[in-house]
Amino acid sequence: MNNNADTVWLEINLGAIRRNVQRLAKISGKPVMAVVKANAYGHGLVEVSKAVLKGGAVRLCVARFEEARALRMAGIDAPVLVLGFTSPEHAADAARLNISLALFRHDAAFAYARVMASEREPLKLHVKVDTGMGRLGLFPDDVAEFVNQVRVEKNLFVEGLFTHFACADEVQTVTTETQLARFNRVIQDLASFGFRPNIIHAANSAAALKFPQAGFDAVRPGIAVYGLDPSDEVTLPADFEPALTWKTRITSLKTLPPNSGIGYNARYVTRGYEKIGVCAVGYADGLRRRLGNIALLHGRRVNQVGGMCMDQSMYQLDNVPDVMLGDEVVLLGKQGDERISAEEIGRSWGTNNYEVVCGLTARVPRYYFDE
Repeated sequence: MNNNADTVWLEINLGAIRRNVQRLAKISGKPVMAVVKANAYGHGLVEVSKAVLKGGAVRLCVARFEEARALRMAGIDAPVLVLGFTSPEHAADAARLNISLALFRHDAAFAYARVMASEREPLKLHVKVDTGMGRLGLFPDDVAEFVNQVRVEKNLFVEGLFTHFACADEVQTVTTETQLARFNRVIQDLASFGFRPNIIHAANSAAALKFPQAGFDAVRPGIAVYGLDPSDEVTLPADFEPALTWKTRITSLKTLPPNSGIGYNARYVTRGYEKIGVCAVGYADGLRRRLGNIALLHGRRVNQVGGMCMDQSMYQLDNVPDVMLGDEVVLLGKQGDERISAEEIGRSWGTNNYEVVCGLTARVPRYYFDE
């Protein structure tokens, strides 16, 4: 996949991402608003955005205005929604670039109104409701009055209404059902004033799979787009495809005598003559600095030994007799009949698959293919 010169790299199958979007649309029966924030969960913002649009996504969702602007600078003209807070200083640019903004603060609404009063293009807004996440959003009882205030402002257009589920990826459903009930009441409150936004959306990946009643006008999946499970409790159907493989190479190979310390602070000491391979990957690339990491070499699991370095890591290779310098090592993905998943890595690191892929740093080259 690479030119044999790189010592650590990512391979990303855009075809898998495209098909995952199509599967989500089929399962939910709704258009897909694909979440591509955080560099598309580490997969690459621009390339992934093009792939999800080819897969039929109707809108891209990012966390920050800077991400939306980067999409426009890359020539992507599809509808974009910024899910987080956007400073009023960016409001006019957002309108000119046809970027929709989330709105959940009274002061921001008034500031947007002041900025947009002299502008020619309207600013599109999606009002966010806090139905139980305790994060961003207006309380449900305040939404109808707030929306009515915003709607009369010049050049402010309430295009959408949305919320976010806190526990859709759990076995228990009570919390999500409660949030849904609150959100539906807000929709009813707005209807009583004769208003319904063009786009109502709520379902994240887990809800798109589990709660068809949360589909509304579109679903808003993130992690599932990349073929990764929303949680250990809510997993993807078997036909979803993980899109990312993380690889490195053996850059040094030696047999060390007994009682040899490996790495900083000699956190591993050889018990006999041991074959130790060095790979050019470390915590500056996104590999967690901990004991117990594993990798695949010649289709076999090998253990990382010694302290993790910024740019290097060492592996015990006695069970791979035919290893050679330059051999490919898989840190995340499949090699032969073995696979290391982002979910497995997340569990071993005491976190989740989201953090694993989002932590892959910018210095790691990304190579794209479509098959």
